[in-house]
Amino acid sequence: MKINILTIGSRGDVQPYLALGVGLQQAGHRVQLTTHETFRELITRCGLDFFPIGGNPQELTQGEAGQAMIESGRNPIKVLQGLTQALEPIMAECLEQSWQSCQDADAIISTGAAFWGDDIAQVLKLPSFFGLLQPISVTTEFPHFLAPAVNLGRAFNWVTYQFILRFYWQLFKPSVNPWRQKQLNLPPLKSCPFLNQRWQTVPKLYGYSPTVVPKPADWDDTCHVTGYWFLDAPDDFTPPADLLEFLASGEPPVYVGFGSMSSRDSETMTETALSALQQSGQRGVLLTGWGGITQTGLPDSVFKLDGIPHAWLFPRMKAIVHHGGAGTTAAALRSGVPNIVVPFFTDQPFWGDRAVQLGVSPDSIPKQQLSTERLTAAIHRATQDETLRARASVIGKTINDENGVQKAVQIINNHLVKGGSPATALK
Repeated sequence: MKINILTIGSRGDVQPYLALGVGLQQAGHRVQLTTHETFRELITRCGLDFFPIGGNPQELTQGEAGQAMIESGRNPIKVLQGLTQALEPIMAECLEQSWQSCQDADAIISTGAAFWGDDIAQVLKLPSFFGLLQPISVTTEFPHFLAPAVNLGRAFNWVTYQFILRFYWQLFKPSVNPWRQKQLNLPPLKSCPFLNQRWQTVPKLYGYSPTVVPKPADWDDTCHVTGYWFLDAPDDFTPPADLLEFLASGEPPVYVGFGSMSSRDSETMTETALSALQQSGQRGVLLTGWGGITQTGLPDSVFKLDGIPHAWLFPRMKAIVHHGGAGTTAAALRSGVPNIVVPFFTDQPFWGDRAVQLGVSPDSIPKQQLSTERLTAAIHRATQDETLRARASVIGKTINDENGVQKAVQIINNHLVKGGSPATALK
């Protein structure tokens, strides 16, 4: 069967689905990823089909709307408003290209950000799945990942999902409903697609570890927490010789990198990180990513990289300072190395909280509160606290023993054998 996976966003939003796609292809399916042009080479290099969708995620985050979204912190209203403002110029193109990409598909996997793939599946009468990197099915056990992490009881937790999911849909409805009517000949959705009857029937695969977020007792059998979807470095991967020389020349360094977080004050953050490394007496590896780090004249104790597979690098570090993105957090937890999370926005505070609760990280340092003193203290604890380091090792081994891709592929295959998920269009 040909399975089409729709996803938009940064590399961290794409790579887990690439890993899932590789697993599906190894199981005998033909897999296509529909996403941004910037990821074409990454996808085709893994042997999967590629279909382009509008927008450059790096440019979106660096624009005014993207920067406002990144600086919104843990305010769900501002986060979602910033997201829709950043996507608004490309939404019509994304919807149309998504429709085109599915014309020869036999099954569709939609993501939380590209949820409209399920609408297409209904029209084409194809098996439909949701592949999700954050918990969004309603539960009373913990608040929605965008909500403040406060313990106000089960009723409050339930309300956070109702409010945030409905607000999310209100922002996308002006684009999606006209497209449903014109392109798909479906009636406009009257209710949030994450809360309606259809949602209760479609299989939902959560690509994170049950060790990190156990499946809530009030989730039904359509929800599956599979384990993380990891894409390891290729067998022929060769790290840079100068990096190997740097690693061999002293104690394991502390990694500092903020992935796709392109901040207006990235140079200030770099200076803070360098000062904290110096004051804590640690060597460092700086990963530039999209964060705009252009620091030159670094001390001999710090090595700068443009990019390298986390799966190879992280286990060789003494501690990992990162932004808390879902994919980076997964790789950091798997490495068995203590984390220090500096969350910017969206799901990043949620994953930072989880790392703290697991006992593998000092308290998170919100980006707005980052200082040399706080980061120095966090690095000192992460590198010296033996209890924390032992706990990180245990969690890493547990996650390594999970095979999220294999479990997800098995679930998908089981549903396909049974005839797939319901394809009836629901209002």
